[in-house]
Amino acid sequence: MHQFPMAAKPNDPKRFTEVRNSKALRDYFVDERFEAGIALKGTEVKSVRAGRAQINDAFGRVEKGELWLVNAHIELYDFGNRYNHDARRTRKLLLHKHQIRKIAQALEAGGRALVPLRMYFKDALLKVEVALCTGKKLFDKRETLKRKVVDREVEKALKYRR
Repeated sequence: MHQFPMAAKPNDPKRFTEVRNSKALRDYFVDERFEAGIALKGTEVKSVRAGRAQINDAFGRVEKGELWLVNAHIELYDFGNRYNHDARRTRKLLLHKHQIRKIAQALEAGGRALVPLRMYFKDALLKVEVALCTGKKLFDKRETLKRKVVDREVEKALKYRR
């Protein structure tokens, strides 16, 4: 009897799960989240599957009724040929027209930004979670850090008490 290799299991710990924007929750108050598709080339998908993407400096922009992800870095695919992609190209985000209109109105009003929070696979499709965010001031960031320290101390005290 022949033994054929099996496909990777979805809960395989070595398999890519998601790319997170580590700066987003530190620098912004998250107001409203959207799940968007993203238009990619084949080599980009393979690179993201390998976990070689970064969205810390990325942001969203609305141009001519379309939503674009700017400054997201997806590394060149190692085995790509002459059709390999540009690492920092602008990529189209796919949302419903009413959602794009809502985001455009919020961005035009000012004081808000469209920030990608994470990039992940949903079945075979790559999704980007974007959020309308308001920037934090320095004292807000300090308050968040203080709250984290207090929460950590409370957790530690409860752990020793048990």
